[in-house]
Amino acid sequence: MYKTEVRGPLILGDKNYRQISDDVIAPINNPIPGWWKFSFFIALMMGVFGILALYQTVAVGLGTWGVNNSVGWGWEIINFVWWIGIGHAGTAFSIFLLILRQKWRTSINRAAEAMTVVAVACAAIFPAIHMGRVWLAFFIFPYPNTRGPLWVNFNSPLFWDFIAISAYLLISASFWYFGIVPDFATIRDKATSKVKKAVYGFFAFGWTGSSREWLRYEALSYVLGGIAAVLVVSVHSIVSTDFAVSVIPGWHTTVFPPNFVVGAIFSGFAMVMTLMIIIRKMYKFQEYVTDSHLNAIAKILIFISLIMGTAYATEIFIAWYSGSQYEMFTFFKNRITGDYSFQFWAMVVCNAFIPQLFWFKKVRQNLTLAFIISIFINIGMWYERFNILITSLSKDYLPSSWTTYSPTWVEIGIYVGTLGFFAIGVLLFFKYIPMIAISEVKSVLKVTTLNPNDKKHTSHE
Repeated sequence: MYKTEVRGPLILGDKNYRQISDDVIAPINNPIPGWWKFSFFIALMMGVFGILALYQTVAVGLGTWGVNNSVGWGWEIINFVWWIGIGHAGTAFSIFLLILRQKWRTSINRAAEAMTVVAVACAAIFPAIHMGRVWLAFFIFPYPNTRGPLWVNFNSPLFWDFIAISAYLLISASFWYFGIVPDFATIRDKATSKVKKAVYGFFAFGWTGSSREWLRYEALSYVLGGIAAVLVVSVHSIVSTDFAVSVIPGWHTTVFPPNFVVGAIFSGFAMVMTLMIIIRKMYKFQEYVTDSHLNAIAKILIFISLIMGTAYATEIFIAWYSGSQYEMFTFFKNRITGDYSFQFWAMVVCNAFIPQLFWFKKVRQNLTLAFIISIFINIGMWYERFNILITSLSKDYLPSSWTTYSPTWVEIGIYVGTLGFFAIGVLLFFKYIPMIAISEVKSVLKVTTLNPNDKKHTSHE
């Protein structure tokens, strides 16, 4: 049970139900602000740069990348795992907090779920182009054909990634979309434009808000939530198994699946904090995204940061305790010290130490510091993927094949392009879809704003 007197109110301003609808829908009806146009233009330019890099990759080939015989997995797989990790938080945030009946999720879950859909779509680009011949991507589909028993290779990690991404994208998009249906109906009912009424009415599926519809809606939410909860754990476990099934030093470890899942939730929650601070600041949603919400996210980040630090220490200890000279070389000569020591220590500092600043209440309440720390966490998680991939591949068992790796402008362009695609998706979400779940915020209005001992209060109804 949520105790307002202990954790603070989740909705400020003594709102009533109509005010909530009007406030959340306002950005959709208001003119597009200048900062949104500028941000969209920058994101569009980044997306165009990414498209040019993708065209160069397809037209010329993978030789335009910096990968070589030793480091066959470069920035593309690094960014694939990074985007999948960010995409984990939205569903994990909504599902686990829904199952645990945490009421403070209601103002944040919509943006987190939107972030998931866009991030997973960005991640899906990388395995396809890493095949080299993108036009043959249909071979990973188990489709009937007339050329003999040509089916997918179930032993291929590429196929595992395809199954993981497609299943996760489908369930995440479904969970996100069906959650918006009641809000689409609210916009439809309040719209004065015939076009807007028709468009939002189409996406509302004829929602009327009857008791039967609400019962089925809530039942569907828990069904999709149960399926998605399994996928949250399994998808990134599958991605981590791409590495763990090998015998490469630094990869051949059983700690990878839980480590990847926790790391994905860590980076995703940091991105949720980044987005919610932007929403709160730019759209003046301080009464809905309160200090209590950001305080709760910060405390979760502290806890997960401790887990990440423990995981890093465990990997180093096991590498030493194993007595394997190859594992010890990878960790002590190529990560802690050596060519990639900066990347290693950047990972440790950004993920294990900087988030510990959230122990201080003044830091948690300072939006600027919280925003910066959330950015540092995602930088650190990117470096974690870099450390896992590059340090293990650049110096393997055969010293004669040792090499260095650095990305080309094409690889950098593809990554910048996905950042642009992500920003475009998020900005369009800000403008055309309610950023806060109207129906869910209304459901917790009384519970989280009323003081049971205040007998002078009158009902908002």
